[in-house]
Amino acid sequence: MFFILNFEIMTFTVTILGSSSATPTSHRNPTSLLVNMNHKYFLVDCGEGTQMQLRRYKIKIQKIKHIFISHLHGDHFFGLIGLMSTFHLLGRDEELHIYANPDLQQIIDLQLKVSLTELAYPVIYHPTNAGKSEVIYEDDKNLVKTFPLIHTVPTTGFLFYEKTRLRKIKKDFLHKEEVPFDMIPKIKSGADFISEDGKIFKNEEITISPPLPRSFAYCSDTAYNESMIEHITNSDLIYHEATFMEDMKAVAAEKQHSTAAQAAEIAKQAKVDKLIIGHFSARYKELDKLYAEATAIFPETLLANDGEVFKVGGYQ
Repeated sequence: MFFILNFEIMTFTVTILGSSSATPTSHRNPTSLLVNMNHKYFLVDCGEGTQMQLRRYKIKIQKIKHIFISHLHGDHFFGLIGLMSTFHLLGRDEELHIYANPDLQQIIDLQLKVSLTELAYPVIYHPTNAGKSEVIYEDDKNLVKTFPLIHTVPTTGFLFYEKTRLRKIKKDFLHKEEVPFDMIPKIKSGADFISEDGKIFKNEEITISPPLPRSFAYCSDTAYNESMIEHITNSDLIYHEATFMEDMKAVAAEKQHSTAAQAAEIAKQAKVDKLIIGHFSARYKELDKLYAEATAIFPETLLANDGEVFKVGGYQ
């Protein structure tokens, strides 16, 4: 636990904004969640009523600068134009980046055109390609990568993960040795240090290892799909749709959705730490049976409940 005292602890959480499939229920909104990765807000899918959920859970909506839409079924993006309009009415002037199937821009542009609305802020569209995996976002600490899913329309999964952080030089070493300024970044990157009198200091002796990078995978609407496993293996946390129970496996296959048991099987094969199941059919008033099916295969399963916040990784 020593590293916790020597590294800035960065937030990495997932807030469930909506966990219902297709239609809202009295207790569940259509799909949406918010990823807070190292103090940057990423909205993932934006079903009807998402902006109300953001307000309900006291999330500062103007901090959202990046929105990721997995596919163009209404329960995953019908809330987007309303949220964008609210940004406009609140006087937003910062760029908004939207990562989605390129057809989404046509939909949004048409809605703005017929309502005679000219947004007060710039919108930057980043087209995704549902047929391949690629890095679509990167900053100094974080990366977001896509991976293909199997659904009735082109659908993209998203993997949010941290870059490996630099090592930290021990303070007592810096107090004892004169370290040239230009050597600091080299030592943090793993280099040994040679003092003026020729003494060699091994890097592992004078630095502290950084915390392991954390990752969260969002597996949106998809049929049972083992090809995704290579992209999400060893993730700290994954969200996987679980629209149906196993007794409706044939219906799930027909609609290219997954059962709770199938989501658990993917998590098990991918050797992830924890699994969140969500996107529940409105036919299920209670979720205990879906939970039982999943935990029988993968015990570290959690239920997506609107408003619940999940930590990614274990050292926050």
